[in-house]
Amino acid sequence: MYKRKQILAGRGQESCFLWGARQTGKSTLLKHLFPDSPRYDLLLSDEYGRLRRRPALLREELLAEPPGNMPVVIDEVQKIPELLDEVQWLIVNHRVQFILCGSSARKLKRSGANLLGGRALRFELTPLVYPEIPAFDLRRALNNGLLPRHYAADKPLGLMEAYVGDYLREEIAAEALTRNIPAFSRFLESAAFSNGEILNYQNIASECGVSAPTVKQYFQILEDTLIACCVPSFQKRPKRRVIQAPRFYFFDVGLANFLLKRSSVVPRSENFGRAFEHFIYQELSAHSRYSGFHYPIAYWRTASQLEVDFILGDHQVAIEIKGTEQVVPHHLRGLKAFREEYKTKHSIIVSLDAKPRIVDGILILPWETFLQRLWAGELAR
Repeated sequence: MYKRKQILAGRGQESCFLWGARQTGKSTLLKHLFPDSPRYDLLLSDEYGRLRRRPALLREELLAEPPGNMPVVIDEVQKIPELLDEVQWLIVNHRVQFILCGSSARKLKRSGANLLGGRALRFELTPLVYPEIPAFDLRRALNNGLLPRHYAADKPLGLMEAYVGDYLREEIAAEALTRNIPAFSRFLESAAFSNGEILNYQNIASECGVSAPTVKQYFQILEDTLIACCVPSFQKRPKRRVIQAPRFYFFDVGLANFLLKRSSVVPRSENFGRAFEHFIYQELSAHSRYSGFHYPIAYWRTASQLEVDFILGDHQVAIEIKGTEQVVPHHLRGLKAFREEYKTKHSIIVSLDAKPRIVDGILILPWETFLQRLWAGELAR
């Protein structure tokens, strides 16, 4: 059992939404935290069927057997948007607490569903992160990804094949977000080649045989269903001409590996460097949410190809990722150029170096030391 971050600790007595991509461990976490809570699992066909036909059953049952101080858990709440009217009535009139769990708010938004008018907090569960895994194995994480079942598996390929297949069927076809499944499958493969890269919608559209607006819609689908995210360009008062298009990352390095058909991620390879950067981004993104700081994450690249991988907050922290065993002077160019324009509290290179060191005011940290300091709250606030 992984020791998951207590991301719901800040909810107090408030109701909340808990979102997260499929198989991040939402249901397992809620069963562990609230073993005695009333639970409605809408993945069960009989439960789904009776509440779909008559949403008022939720209200009638909870009035008959009030949950007291325990929250009521509704799993995959997006499958029946009409339930949210009943949920709001119970919150307002009987102070019932709910934890509303799901893999995507897209269907709720598209249907114009009641999102409880600010009466529920929002939390998001990511794949596993470094402090949640005893005896963390970097090579396993970069190869398997950090979905709980996948990280633990000796042969995760079959699990990922099923995951991608289920995603296409359930999130795209079943919700009718697109009827052109072959085009979307081609898009997923093309999007994989953009993982960690700056997006060019027109090029991807040409590869997939669809229009650029359709490609933008597909990327929005991936973001709405929490399968991917875009990292914006840092553009605050630039002195140099900077690239403005966003960079793209799948939510899990294992998914990118599968779609890119990476056979193995080993040190000193190009695949290792890309997967290592992706992994550090996952940690930063999760820390931003879990810490409660919610600091923005951007990247910086000039037209002359000077680059910093991640800028945290309002340029307080600048981070470059290098999958090398020893950082050398030319690896510092991007951070030095960024510091010529912006004052940073921390300028950091995360690498495979054996020990921390400082070169020209830039802190070089072994990846494990960096993550220990990050999760201890020493770097990003």
